[in-house]
Amino acid sequence: MTMQYGKIAGIEKKISRLIQGTMMVNDKSPESLEKGFEILDMAVSLGCNAFDTAHGYGGGGSERGIGKWMQTRGNREDIVILDKGCHPYDGRKRVTPEDLRSDLNESLERLQTDYVDMYVLHRDDPVVEVGPIVEELNRHLAAGRIKAFGGSNWTHQRVEAANEYAEKHNLAPFTVSSPNYSLARQVQSPWGDDCVTISGDENRGAREWYASRKMPLLTWSSIARGFFSGRYDRSNYKDIANGPDESSLRAYCHEENFQRLDRVAELASDKGVSIAQIALAYVMSQPLDIFALVGCYTREEFSQCVEASNMRLSPEECAWLNLEVNAVKA
Repeated sequence: MTMQYGKIAGIEKKISRLIQGTMMVNDKSPESLEKGFEILDMAVSLGCNAFDTAHGYGGGGSERGIGKWMQTRGNREDIVILDKGCHPYDGRKRVTPEDLRSDLNESLERLQTDYVDMYVLHRDDPVVEVGPIVEELNRHLAAGRIKAFGGSNWTHQRVEAANEYAEKHNLAPFTVSSPNYSLARQVQSPWGDDCVTISGDENRGAREWYASRKMPLLTWSSIARGFFSGRYDRSNYKDIANGPDESSLRAYCHEENFQRLDRVAELASDKGVSIAQIALAYVMSQPLDIFALVGCYTREEFSQCVEASNMRLSPEECAWLNLEVNAVKA
């Protein structure tokens, strides 16, 4: 199967529906840089042209690695970069115009480019007024340093407030949002209290808001930080080597999600695909404009994600996987 692509307002390039994460890419040694190049080349060879990074990934190593790769390959104009800034450091929220400006300028220097295709604020600080943030983002948009912008881990209410401010002041609005979304309900936040998910019945209103506005979603942890990897289940997850990390234990390793995992495994067996593919297909089958962030290390992993992104589960199958009904209609 081939990669599917979509469009995002402000960006002329087509954008692959799978966005490869780059936390594993860094420039700490020639060997690690070479491995990172191999992963980036692999993703491109399978149709991916969009890559996710952040100011804080690897202390800047991810951005520097991507920058060196783009310079070596001469492919900057073919690549879509999703970058993030304003992540909290040392207990400070850092959602300010000054931090945004500093992070973006440093990211551009590391990436060896004069623009980022999509720039999103890695976290939010709800006590900060949206106006100055929207104005700062518009300054960088007007200068050509970013082509589109939005929020990562911003609630839809805060996105709405930002866009209401933009409309009132004749400014460009947020055109993307990057929340968590997967079949697994995020029972607890994996990292602090400022991670935003649209999974679960309690967040149905957020999903309906995004659907009504047709806003593209750059969804992270589509297979719930490996919960749907197929490597573990309720019987072994506490003991298996290379099992769930602390963030996954907090967020996803709860009985209701293990019940979802049981159903995913059953449907995967029926369809002759992997557990991870069904979990990703669930996300891609929703009535939302989704670009899913993935973190693949091998060609096989990425190929399976491409196949899953082309699968479409029926509404009945999705409802059954999500424990909403007890059986799938024949």
